[in-house]
Formats: sequence, C-alpha cells, structure tokens
Amino acid sequence: MSEPLSPTAARRIFLTLTTTRWLPIGFVVGLFTLWMLERGLTLPQALTASAVTGVAVVALELPTSGFADALGRRPVLVAAAVANVAAILALLVAQSFAAFVVASLLTGVFRALDSGPLEAWYVDTVHASRPGADVDQDLSRSTSILRLAIAGGALLSGGLVAWHPVASHSALWLPIVICLALSVVHLVAVLVLMREPRAHLDATGWTRAVTSARETPGVIASGLRLVRDNPVLRGLVLLECFWSTAMIAMESLTPVRMAELLGSEERAGVVMGPLAAGAWLVFAVGAWLCGRASARWGVARAAILGRVVHSVLTMGMALAVGPIGLVVAHLLAYTGHGMQGPAYSALLHREASSTNRSTVLSLASMCAFGFTALTMPLAGLLAAATSTPVAMAAAGAFGLGGVWCLLPALRAERSRPSRVEVPAAG
Repeated sequence: MSEPLSPTAARRIFLTLTTTRWLPIGFVVGLFTLWMLERGLTLPQALTASAVTGVAVVALELPTSGFADALGRRPVLVAAAVANVAAILALLVAQSFAAFVVASLLTGVFRALDSGPLEAWYVDTVHASRPGADVDQDLSRSTSILRLAIAGGALLSGGLVAWHPVASHSALWLPIVICLALSVVHLVAVLVLMREPRAHLDATGWTRAVTSARETPGVIASGLRLVRDNPVLRGLVLLECFWSTAMIAMESLTPVRMAELLGSEERAGVVMGPLAAGAWLVFAVGAWLCGRASARWGVARAAILGRVVHSVLTMGMALAVGPIGLVVAHLLAYTGHGMQGPAYSALLHREASSTNRSTVLSLASMCAFGFTALTMPLAGLLAAATSTPVAMAAAGAFGLGGVWCLLPALRAERSRPSRVEVPAAG
C-alpha cells in the first residue's frame, strides 16, 4: 500500500483533474442543440433527446450516491470518465433521434457518477494526514478554475467554428472531436494521478454499494416527509421546477434562436462559444448583486428579487431584435440567474440540518432535473407549433411562478427573532 499523498500533492491533483474535467465541456457547452439540428433532428426531437439526460440523473443520482463511499472514489470517478468518453463519442457519430437518445442517456450516467467523488477524494486525502483541516479555500479555487476552464474552452470553440479548418466536415464537428480527445485525456489523468489507500475492492465494499442502492426508496420517502412537514422547504424544492423551466430558454432555445437570426447552425456556433464564456462572467456579477441585496433587504427578499429579474429578463430575450440584441438579452438574463443562486442556497441550507442536508440537496436537484425532462420536450413542441420566441417567453413567464414558492420563506424570515447586539466591553 502506497504512502498517503501530502496535502500539497492532493491539491495539485485535485485542481488538475478539475481542469481536465471541465475544459472539454467548454468546447461543446453551446453546441449540443445546434449539432442535433444540423444532423437532421427537429427541435422537438432535439429537446426530447436532451431531456433523457435529466431522466437518467434522476433515476441514478441516489442509487449511485453511496458507491464512492463503498467502492472508493477512484473506481467511481474512472467509471464516470469512461461514461463521459462514451457519451461524447456517441454524440459525435449520432445520425438519428435514437442515437442521440443513447448519447444523452450516457451523459446522464456520467453526471450521476461524477457528482461528488473528486471533491470527496480530496477532502479525505487531506484529512488523512491533517485531520479536520479546512479546505474551503481550495474548494473555492476549484470553482474558479471550473469557470475559467469552461469559459476558455467556449472561447476556443467559437474560434474553431469561425475558422472551420476541416472543410470536409461541419464547422461544429471539430469542437466535438476536441471535446472527445480532452475527455480521453481526463480519463488517463484520473487513472494516472488518483491514488487511494484502498488497494482493492473487497466483498464488503460491494455489499455496502448494493445496500446503498437498496436504501434509495427509504431515502426518497424520508425526503418527501421532510417536504410534507415543512412548508418553507416544500416551496424551495418546488421552486426548482419554475427555475429549471426558465433555464430552458437560456440554455436550449438561445442557440436555436441565434441560428434563426444568423441563418445557420454553424454561424450560431461562432457566437455561442464567446457568449457562453461571457455568461459565466455576468453570473458572477449577479451573485455579487445578490449579496448586496441580501445584506440590505434580507435573504428571502433577495431571492424573490432574483426570481423576478431572471424571469422578466428571460422573457425579454424573446423580444430581442437581431443577434446583438439577443446577446445582450442573454447576458442580462444570466445576470438575473446569478442573482437567484446564492440567496436560494442560503434559504435551502437554513431549512436543512446536518442529518438531512444531503437528502435535501438531492431532492432539489432531482426536482430540477425531473421537471426539466418533462418541460423541455413541451418547449420544443411549442416552438415548433408557434415560434422560438414564443417558447422562450412562455418559459420565462412560467419561471415567475417561483415567486409564489418563496412566500413561505419570506414569512418565516419575517418571524425570525432579531439578532441581539452585544455591547462592546469597555
């Protein structure tokens, strides 16, 4: 058995694997829908195929949540990386609706397996030599690296689409090929760099993994009881339904509308890369505004403000005139998206405790993915029956329903006792 890694070595590996994990995503983050449309799918078919990812995540998130604890972080992360390579390869060669469904299903498997094991490995590795050491600064650095990796990949992707060096293929083809190659690099990096004290998988580990999967119905039932008995928590979990529907306009319909305005999917791909990179920057601005609003008016009011701003600006995207107008409207809407996030997270954690926090977070995530899987095909059908701007406006308008979900949190915040100021000694 090898010696445990030092915290410095673990940090280096953690940040390296964070980069290799997210850089490939930047190359394709704005191209999924465009690629499917270019391959001959209709918009309803493309959004329905994409929705399969959400179905897979909902089905697998809780059953696989205990695998990393039972079998080790490295085997699960290796399996996730393999699933990612398979998903991107399937996306690259897909020519039919069924093939794109398979690609989306593999993406869902990847996302379910990839949720958490790298971060858990890093924390455990540091604590193996420094028990109880704080790792918040490194986790913050990883979030910054994640955003920079996606933004950098998106910018490069837009440049590649504009350059179009491989004339025998679509301009959207090369970024997907590079995403596949970088995903293979990530798989190799996981195999080479990650080390765990456990040298092999024993029968006990497999038993714990199976037990974790069998406990899933009980975990779901426990979570539903929490939601039933806590109106504030119930509203916060249901808010994910409205929020995720509004996001369909931003993440799935914006590339489609851009292609309509520019005349082709390839021209839209040139714009979507830099636009995706810019979206990460303005999201941070929105999060800063949320902090200011929360300090001034309270967390619940800040969350309500963020929900209104995000939904209204999403509806505004439907009214944008020309490609430049759509770019500006999209960036403004992402600022509103950032205004919602921190306040919502604070309210959610306020209602959770150390004994049920993971369950609460999983329920919120499952609600978002599950409802998106339902509303995304409906958005595609509405766009096909009317127009893309109508579907965008409808998604944004539906998002306003989230304000109703936040009213219990507002009432609870008003009834919270005021902080008692302790006079300074003197």
